[in-house]
Amino acid sequence: MTARIHRFAWAVILVAGLSFGVQADRYNRTVLVVNDTSQTITHFYGSNTGAQDWEEDILDDEVLEAGEEVEINFDDDTGYCLFDFLAVLEDGSRHIEERFNVCDYGTITFTD
Repeated sequence: MTARIHRFAWAVILVAGLSFGVQADRYNRTVLVVNDTSQTITHFYGSNTGAQDWEEDILDDEVLEAGEEVEINFDDDTGYCLFDFLAVLEDGSRHIEERFNVCDYGTITFTD
């Protein structure tokens, strides 16, 4: 009888652990990127903090004009919540935001 209770206890722990794992990965990683500068953002990069290099330009052939905003989903299937962002303005200046938690914060605003 004790072996049966022991197996049941392990099954409960396993199911609880799996449920926690699934819930822990249900974060909304969509971020509203706001250009509150006086210039156009010509390039925008977002890489998880563990990456060695910047990923591809998220804007691709588009730009983000001054005063505009765009929603971007940063769910890259790695489970990461911390991302580094690089916004390049039309004059070549760079705005970097490091270790932005996309699981906790829904908006990032770039300002002059």
